Amino acid sequence: MRKLDRYLFALLAGATFAGAIPTTSSAQETMATPRVLQITREFTKPGKAGAVHDKAESAFVQAMTRAKWPTHYLGMTSLSGKQRALFLTWYDSFDAWEKDNAGIAKNATLSAELDRAGMNDGELLDSLDQGVFMFNEDMSLRPKKELSHMRFMEILSFHVRPGHGNEWRELVKLYKDNFEKAVPDAHWGTYEGIFGGEGGTYLVFIARENLAEIDKGFADDEKFAAALGPDGMKRLSELEAACVESSQQQIFAFNPHMSYVPDDWAKADPDFWKPKAMARPAKPAAESKKPTP
Repeated sequence: MRKLDRYLFALLAGATFAGAIPTTSSAQETMATPRVLQITREFTKPGKAGAVHDKAESAFVQAMTRAKWPTHYLGMTSLSGKQRALFLTWYDSFDAWEKDNAGIAKNATLSAELDRAGMNDGELLDSLDQGVFMFNEDMSLRPKKELSHMRFMEILSFHVRPGHGNEWRELVKLYKDNFEKAVPDAHWGTYEGIFGGEGGTYLVFIARENLAEIDKGFADDEKFAAALGPDGMKRLSELEAACVESSQQQIFAFNPHMSYVPDDWAKADPDFWKPKAMARPAKPAAESKKPTP
């Protein structure tokens, strides 16, 4: 049997995709997929990741918690690629994003705390960038909407060649239609880049409860190939070559110290989402003055 490109096959083979983040009062209910996703990437300096960055980021979380701010975000750290942290903030609309920014600006106490936290965090960073993405329902299949028990996120990015949008849509439809038939529990959500990056950029999010799911994920490739058939496999390869200019696949670990999540997430899994507050470093003890010998 002809094998598909291993990277593209990893996109859908047996995966459980999370293109949705809870926005209602219960993490166990059926929830609407947020339309707008704002992503901040922080690239840390060598030696400035780990606990030191966790502590700096926890200052933002504490400030938002004290303010009881209604907008939440999920923080995660890289397990592959360049050392970095991602922060995903979700909104129902661009209007909601604007109102959130305006509300923070009007809250003098919260703004001051965030500014102080930002100055401290900035000392640890090599660079920072931001992007805004919009949910694409046509390119998604039964997006998974409950993330409170997840621990890892695969993020797959695709850059589509200019003028090849039709081939890209056909390629995604082949995956969607045949996985829907062959793998009933397949789920994914796709977001399209709107601001802050190259046009034709698409992100696919894959939530994992554990890394063993990655091993299991490759088990469904034969089912998919059988559903697609030889002609479909050939067409898939042709479309990939025609429309995909570049692609990447990275994996991140959820980080509770960097996350300001809804109360429902914390209640669903308090041991993970409510870790003990990170202690402030102890002040060095004053040296005792001894007579000069």
